[in-house]
Amino acid sequence: MTHWHQTSIRLHPHPRGFHLITSSVEQAMPQIASTAIGLLHVFIQHTSASLTINENADPDVRTDFETVFDRMVPEDQPLVHTIEGPDDMPAHIKASLLGSSVSVPIRDGRLQLGTWQGIYLCEHRDQATPRTIVITLMGATK
Repeated sequence: MTHWHQTSIRLHPHPRGFHLITSSVEQAMPQIASTAIGLLHVFIQHTSASLTINENADPDVRTDFETVFDRMVPEDQPLVHTIEGPDDMPAHIKASLLGSSVSVPIRDGRLQLGTWQGIYLCEHRDQATPRTIVITLMGATK
């Protein structure tokens, strides 16, 4: 039988950078464990933070992500949309580059992430606010 579940979680403000949130997502959706086959969709309701899936073992990856994104979208360029400060428009650009959602397949009650993969909250603001994530599960029950 196919089932749908949806919930929202509010993540506390994170410092600027890349933060693993896989366990928070899994805890918020315990129905994953009873799903034989399905799909989990994770969506962030913000325009200055994003989501991605990437390497979850070596913390140096997070540092390198931040370094590269800051070089790609520097804050010292002449931008028009600066109403919330110099990191505002660069944060919107970075969020657009990475995207607002990720989808992960589910099999036998487990997310089918690769051995070294995790779901990241990518916080692009210096003074972040709490972030709301909408998690939707669709699948067939075990």
